Amino acid sequence: MTRQPLRLALAEATAQLEAAGVGSPRVDAELIAAHLLGVERTRLGLVPLVDAAVAQQLTELVAQRARRIPLQHLLGTAAMGNIDLEVGPGVFVPRPETELLLGWALAFLEGTAGRPPVVLDLCTGSGALALAIAHARPDAEVHAVEIDPSALAWARRNAAAREQDGDTPIALHQGDVTDRALLSRLDGTVDLVVANPPYVPEDAVLEPEVADHDPHLALFAGTDGLSVIKPMVSNVARWLRIGGAVGVEHDDSNGAEVAALFAGRRVFGDVVEHPDLAGRPRFVVAHRVATEVEAERIAAAKERQERRRSSPPEPPPEDPSEHRSERMTP
Repeated sequence: MTRQPLRLALAEATAQLEAAGVGSPRVDAELIAAHLLGVERTRLGLVPLVDAAVAQQLTELVAQRARRIPLQHLLGTAAMGNIDLEVGPGVFVPRPETELLLGWALAFLEGTAGRPPVVLDLCTGSGALALAIAHARPDAEVHAVEIDPSALAWARRNAAAREQDGDTPIALHQGDVTDRALLSRLDGTVDLVVANPPYVPEDAVLEPEVADHDPHLALFAGTDGLSVIKPMVSNVARWLRIGGAVGVEHDDSNGAEVAALFAGRRVFGDVVEHPDLAGRPRFVVAHRVATEVEAERIAAAKERQERRRSSPPEPPPEDPSEHRSERMTP
């Protein structure tokens, strides 16, 4: 059987992907080759030659990637944290930047050691955040919500695979995260809410891998990218227990607006914007610091204090003795 140098095959694949406008042509070519050979990408240098069958498969997959089919669709998987997830048509492909939100979430959960935390993942898609958290924290009670039946099917498949590998099962729910009645039984019990909701403004220009292959239901959220996040905030407020926290990924154009949505609710405090590795606004975190009643009481007290500050000082009361002395003066 004819064999050919892998080095030459990768060079040809890289040139083809670069000509097609793929952002990381060499990396993608190497990942496809590693997938076909069943080796780590870092070990490709130990494979000098490939047989004709592998070379043909590489040619076919590279041609599909050149048509801007997502790399993860071709490989069949995407990574999140320390797990791999099955992905394909009909589900949003997890992005590397969401790893930052995952890292923050796991760090926050370290403060719940000693009791099983309750975690809620909104707009779970493939189940990426929920399953990565369940893998890292087997003691956690993890719930995940998805509205799209197709995406939910992928999440169920991934959840079953993770459970088979020994991870703690998660609870999957089909529902709308803006529904005010959604999961009311969890009100006041959740330690952590994470969300990677639809947040792309409708007029945004996207790469073909995204625009042509990710479900639009998972991408777009009105003209400002906030049509899901805005109504979601009140639900997050009722789900979280005092001391609980939320982390929400958002478009890099509206980080300040998302932070303001949480800061505008008096039950939230410690609202912080977090950048991605490129320095762009990427996710906002907030903490549940008070009940609705406490928040109203604190706000009323602050308002009274502000009124006192802004009011002119009252004149001191007159001393009656001064009037008596005036009458006695000849």
